Amino acid sequence: MSQARVQRGGHRPARSPRSRVANPGAVVPRGTVARSAVGATAPPLLLAFAALFAVLVGGSGMIWLPVLVAGPALAAAANGPRGVLGVGLLAMALGAGIGARNGTSAHDMAAVLLTLLAVTLGSGLASGLRGRREQVLAAVRSVAEAAQHALVQPVPRTVGPFQAAVRYSAAAAEARIGGDLYALVSTPHGPRLIVGDVRGKGLPAVGTAALALGVFREAAYEEPDLLAVVDRIERSLARNLGSDDFVTAVVAGYPRPGQLEVVNCGHAPPLLVPESGGVVVVEPARPAPPLGLRALSGEVPALQVLPFADGDQLLLYTDGVTEARNRAREFYPLAEGLARHVCADPERTLTELQNELLAHVGGRLHDDAALLLLRKPTRPERTAALCRPGAGGRAPVSSRPDGG
Repeated sequence: MSQARVQRGGHRPARSPRSRVANPGAVVPRGTVARSAVGATAPPLLLAFAALFAVLVGGSGMIWLPVLVAGPALAAAANGPRGVLGVGLLAMALGAGIGARNGTSAHDMAAVLLTLLAVTLGSGLASGLRGRREQVLAAVRSVAEAAQHALVQPVPRTVGPFQAAVRYSAAAAEARIGGDLYALVSTPHGPRLIVGDVRGKGLPAVGTAALALGVFREAAYEEPDLLAVVDRIERSLARNLGSDDFVTAVVAGYPRPGQLEVVNCGHAPPLLVPESGGVVVVEPARPAPPLGLRALSGEVPALQVLPFADGDQLLLYTDGVTEARNRAREFYPLAEGLARHVCADPERTLTELQNELLAHVGGRLHDDAALLLLRKPTRPERTAALCRPGAGGRAPVSSRPDGG
């Protein structure tokens, strides 16, 4: 077994705060809404009073009258129709006062006031339309979030004998939904999990992910053989997908103590972290096509059996993680990052990895990214154990194509 060594580091990474997930059902305090409304109205009002101040100090009021038109126009960007109307009426009052002070003719004054009135009415209409669009967008976001929760259900912290943690980031952050998929379920045949990546993006990818997850959850519970689970997903996708559509995936199961079964269908190889140290790249024993493309190649996936003892960990991920690039166009070194941050708490390990990944790309991913970490605790340790000593240092990375 060939091994590529990763240099050890002597420092322990600093603890990073866990990422916060927004609660769409949270009630916004009235004080917060009031402060937001005042902040949005302040610029147009300041502009109007600035025009008044310029007239009082420098005279020549007619020069500054057109500035008042910007008040209601700016108010439409962040206020409702009532706020726009209020700013517009104030601008008209100031315009009338400035015109009277400077002896503006009735004809010119009427033209200015009519202009202010037209801009105010137009800005109020635009503000109303913007508000309706925001309501529709909020409804669409809530539906997308509900669909996301139904599609990729939260992974429990413990499943059978395992600790588990997951991190998911959609490239379209506003949509909150993407084409990566994952699931971890408890079945009569032991815990089973899947991590996959759908070709393409948008709603078609979401529909394909929903189909694959639905078949997996049903087959994982019914089929005693893990390869039979994969076959059912393959048949369902082959019937329902187009000729260019497919899903790369890793399906794993724990049928008996000390043995982990893995089936890789064209997906990125999992990373195994033994309790003894090191990171092992679990290459497939026999390359297999992605799910949905078996008929084109005739190749069938192979079942790998890995020893999985107390303290061992398995990281599954999608290519949005390993293909993330920094400004120098360098890929994120996931194996090295895992070696730096692995510890006895899967939640903390993934938090550190996700923070480092986001720092690598400059804060924003350009592809969906999923990380799922499975760990079998040692007998004497507690669930909330701290990181074991030396986990902050780098560990050797090797490749194990045969799972042995």
